[in-house]
Order: sequence, then C-alpha cells, then structure tokens
Amino acid sequence: MFRNAQVLEFVEETKECSYFKDKICDIRYKYMEHCTSEEQLKMLERGWRRFGNMHFVPECKECKECKTIRIDVNKFTFSKSQKRVFNKNKETEVYIQKPTVTYEHIDLFNKYHEEMSLKKNWAENIIDVEEYNNSYVNGAHNYGKEILYFRDNKLVGVALCDILPDAMSAIYCYYDHDYENLSLGQFSILAQISIAKQNNIPYLYLGYWIKDHFSMGYKERYKPFEVLQNRPKLDEDTIWRTHE
Repeated sequence: MFRNAQVLEFVEETKECSYFKDKICDIRYKYMEHCTSEEQLKMLERGWRRFGNMHFVPECKECKECKTIRIDVNKFTFSKSQKRVFNKNKETEVYIQKPTVTYEHIDLFNKYHEEMSLKKNWAENIIDVEEYNNSYVNGAHNYGKEILYFRDNKLVGVALCDILPDAMSAIYCYYDHDYENLSLGQFSILAQISIAKQNNIPYLYLGYWIKDHFSMGYKERYKPFEVLQNRPKLDEDTIWRTHE
C-alpha cells in the first residue's frame, strides 16, 4: 500500500463479482485527491475507471471477461437507426457543465435504479446527496463534466463524463424510463460521440464490455471499437486492437 496526503492505493481481493454470480473479482483502487488531465489520460488508456476521487481497475486472477473498450471516433459513422434516435430527440435540450447535485438529480437517479432493479434484477441502490457528491461530483477537476438532458422543462437524463484534449470517458448515465420512447441511453452515447467529433477528440472510452452479457453486451452496437489486449501497469505500453 502506498499512502500520502493525496494518494491511497490498495487491492480488494476475492470480492463478489458484480456481473457474474458464480465468480469473484480482484480490484485495484487508487484514491487521488489530485489527478491531472495527463494522469487521467494515462490511466484511461490502461483500463482504469473513475468515480469521484476513486480510480479502479480489475486485476482478476481467474477471469478476463471484462474488456476495456474505446470508440474510434474518426472512423465511427452514424447508422440509419442511430440517426433516427437523434431525430426522436430533436426537441431534447442538452447542456454541458461541471457536475452538480440537486434534489432533481437524486430523485431521477433513484427512480432509474428502482426501474433497473425490476427490469434487470440490479441490486437496490438508493443514493443520498452526500454519496452522490462523493461518487459523481468530487474529483471532476477541470475535465469532469455532466451532460443534462431536458424534455418538457424536466430533467430526464444525466450523463457523467470526462472530457480531455485527447479522449472522452463515459462514466455513468441514468435517465427517466417514462421517456423510454426517446431511447435516452442510446442517445446519450451518440451525443457523446458527436461531442467528440465536434472537438476532434479521437477516442471515447466506454469502460468495460462483456460480450453477450445482459447488462454490458449493448456496447457492441457502437462499432468500430478497439479492445485493450493487455493489462499494463501505468509505466508499461498498451496494446489496442480493433474488434472484428
């Protein structure tokens, strides 16, 4: 374990896997009070994810099902069906700003998770202002952003992301299932691809992908994407290959 006033690093071993009931996982965590955009990019390229000030990466000994993926923004072309999603949301208002927390955020987050616990048997996840602030507002520095989606003057979706000069990272998204006809989950990813294109950002990192998984398999829709082939340490080179 390495520790000073700014960094705390540790490994949690034999933890119950969030994606497979019959598997355990090992996760390396790094709590960082300060993380520059250069440091964040280096970690993204090597499979690390961020929630608040906490960064993490899987180091499972027996399983490598979780694949780190990124969209090649320049090569990505919106399909006809994806253009229809944009068209359905032409009246959706989109705002980008530093992450905040309001009671509207909390109500929408909890409503989303209640619905997902019914639809996909997710574990119950009721959040309060303090926990939301720790997970999604802290650690934003100058690159963490929230994308707010409004419909009928109502907050209907929130996407948390990092926007760096050479990469975007989709951190988390939640939305109102009462507006299911708008395909807000798809729209949020497509909107982030569009933002990356407009700003000449080469990659959008989507986090971990598990092929054919009921909760993580959907990311395969956004081709072409690249898959990290190795588990490099922060001082080691990465190997990325286009998924066929």
